[in-house]
Amino acid sequence: MNDHLARARELLAAHPVVDGHNDLPWALRQQVRYDLDRRDIATDQSADLHTDLPRLRAGGVGAQFWSVYVRTDMAGDDAVSATLEQIDVVRQLAARHPADLRLAFTADDMEAARADGRIASLMGAEGGHSINNSLATLRALHRLGVRYMTLTHNDNVPWADSATDSPVAGGLTRFGEEVVREMNRIGMLVDLSHVSADTMRCALRVSTAPVIFSHSSARAVCDHPRNIPDDVLASLAANGGVAMATFVPKFILPEAVAWTRAADENMRAHGLHHLDTTAEAMAVHRAFEATNPRPLATASTVADHLDHMREVAGIDHIGIGGDFDGTAFTPSDLADVAGYPNLIAELLRRGWSEGDLAKLTWGNAVRVLRAAESVAAATTRGPSNATRESLDG
Repeated sequence: MNDHLARARELLAAHPVVDGHNDLPWALRQQVRYDLDRRDIATDQSADLHTDLPRLRAGGVGAQFWSVYVRTDMAGDDAVSATLEQIDVVRQLAARHPADLRLAFTADDMEAARADGRIASLMGAEGGHSINNSLATLRALHRLGVRYMTLTHNDNVPWADSATDSPVAGGLTRFGEEVVREMNRIGMLVDLSHVSADTMRCALRVSTAPVIFSHSSARAVCDHPRNIPDDVLASLAANGGVAMATFVPKFILPEAVAWTRAADENMRAHGLHHLDTTAEAMAVHRAFEATNPRPLATASTVADHLDHMREVAGIDHIGIGGDFDGTAFTPSDLADVAGYPNLIAELLRRGWSEGDLAKLTWGNAVRVLRAAESVAAATTRGPSNATRESLDG
C-alpha cells in the first residue's frame, strides 16, 4: 500500500482534487461567528475542524467548492441574508490567505489558480431556500460568485422535492423548471444532491447544460434516499454531468444508516439539531458512541461506490465531494481533507489507471463547469422575470 500511496501523492501533485462540497463556512459561523482569528485555518485546526490550509495541501486539493449553506429553518429574507454572510466569509478567507487560496469563477480561473500553486476557491449554494423564490436573487448570487445551487437541502422548497421530505411537487413545479432554465442561462450548475429521485429526473429532462451531484453516492451500493439511483447515473452520459461521491458514513455504509438514525434522535433528545457539530454537540455524540459503537466506513467503502458509479455512469461522469465540516463523522482513513491520497491509493490498488484517476480528481469537474459556461454563452433569451405565483398559482 505504501507504493500505492506514494503514487497517489505524485498523481495528486499533477491532477489535484476538485472537491465538490465543503461546509467550512457554516462551521465557522456555528463555532466562532466568523471570527477568523479564533479559527485561523493557516494553522492546525484539527481539534475543531476537518479543514485547514496545511491539511488541504497535504490532501492534494487543487480546487474547492465551498458550500455557502444555510439551514432550512432560516426562511425568506433571513435565508438570503445568511447566504450573503456565507459568501462574505469565503471572500474573507481568500483575501486573508492569498498565497494559498484564490477565488475562481470560471474553468479558466481554476486552471490558472492550479498553475500558480493556489487552491481555486469556488462557491455553491446548498438549497433553493437561499433564493427565496426569486430569480433575481438567483442572478445576484451568481454575480457574487456562486457557481452551483443545490435545488433543495433536507426539506422541500415550494418548487422542488427533497430526498428526505414527503413529496409535494412530484419533482419540479413549473417554477422549478424555470429555475433550472435560468441557471442554464447564466451558467450556474444545477446541483441535484439532496433532491428526490423524481426531482433529479425532472431536472435532467429540463436542463440543457450538464448537471452535478456535489456530494452524493450510489443508491445501489447503499440504499439511502440521498444517493443516486442507477437510472439517473446512467443518464449522466447523455447529459454530460458529473456525480461526485461523498464520504458521509450514513450515506455510504448500510450498517451506519440505522446507527445514525439513533444518534440523531439522541441529539434531538438533548435539545440539539442533528446537524450540529459544535463542541457541545460532539460531546453528546461521543457519549452516545461510547455505549453504542459506531460502524466505521473506510476509503474502501467510498471506493466501492466509485467502482459502481464508474461502471454505470462512465469514467467521464464521476468526481469527489467529501462533505467535510458538514458531517459529525467521517471514514476512519478519510478523517479530514488530508485523507484524499488514501482514497486514490485504494483506487490504484484496485487497478484504476492514472488517466482515469486524473479525470476523477480534476478533469471532469473542470469540464462540467466549462460546459455550463458554453451553454450560457450560446443562450440568446433574456433574464426571466417569472414568479412562483405566475407559474404555479
